[in-house]
Amino acid sequence: MNTDTINPRTGKPIRIVAALGGNALEDKELPPTAESQLLVAKKTAEHLADMSCRGYEIAVVHGNGPQIGRILLASEYAKDVTAPMPFDVCGAMSQGYIGYHLQQALSQALYKRKRFVPVVTVITQVAVDPKDPAFEKPSKPIGPFYSLEEAERLQKEKGWGLVEDSGRGWRRVVPSPKPHTIIEIGTIKTLWHTTITIACGGGGIPVIIRPDNTLEGVAAVIDKDLAAEKLAEDMDADVLLILTEVEKVYLNFNQPDQKALDNLTTDLARKYIEEGHFPPGSMLPKMEAAVKFASSRPGRKSIITSLYAACDALAGKTGTVICSEEALDVQI
Repeated sequence: MNTDTINPRTGKPIRIVAALGGNALEDKELPPTAESQLLVAKKTAEHLADMSCRGYEIAVVHGNGPQIGRILLASEYAKDVTAPMPFDVCGAMSQGYIGYHLQQALSQALYKRKRFVPVVTVITQVAVDPKDPAFEKPSKPIGPFYSLEEAERLQKEKGWGLVEDSGRGWRRVVPSPKPHTIIEIGTIKTLWHTTITIACGGGGIPVIIRPDNTLEGVAAVIDKDLAAEKLAEDMDADVLLILTEVEKVYLNFNQPDQKALDNLTTDLARKYIEEGHFPPGSMLPKMEAAVKFASSRPGRKSIITSLYAACDALAGKTGTVICSEEALDVQI
């Protein structure tokens, strides 16, 4: 086994939870179809397979924003023929078909490399606090766009919250509570040493735990990066690897004075967050998740980079690394 993929602290393979951004599942140059998604998933799987073949132990978390939007749109258009699916059910559907594509693509990529490691998708529920303040302030736009007339009708008929979205029409908004408990974490732990697990897709299906310990799905969206962070903590991972469209995090992104960030202490990362350097709907949740994980135990690191630079970033050649002060010079 490659000694570079062994954690010197434990003597065991480095554990990674990889959070896949939207570009890992969609190509803007291709039509938004299941066939196109499978093509992109096959390209994504090549990079994940490379990580596994180098000796890292990995689990995969993916987003589902565009996909669940299309599921909701199809359900809305078919409402006169068949009853629309509840939002939590749509989340489960998106986990299933995205997981299926990644599972198939990654299995094939590993087989080509003669690495016979099983890959499985776990339909994952994530419990949230019913008293989370996010439930009082729905903020996450989902699904199709509506006219003002349609929005007023839906608000009256279904009690939905709707907001005008950037001049493009009105959209339903749902709460975005923090992840509290991964319900299937015991299963994921059992699978970890023998299987590459795809879990917490789309942030997980949000559920609340009733007083009798039964579960109830709720209309909400859990941030995918925060769910990946929770999974990484629960699995005692060494690295939270957040894969996005850029190779590094920047200050003043896309401005003439933009500055790439290489290595950050958690304290400096918090300072940049407080100063408002990162957009709320883009890099901010990634930075928040990265700081939370790197602060959770000495020796842990978060890396934000592009999918295509993932292995180089793990080798310390690129990417933005966030860790505690004492871990800056420690290679894991």
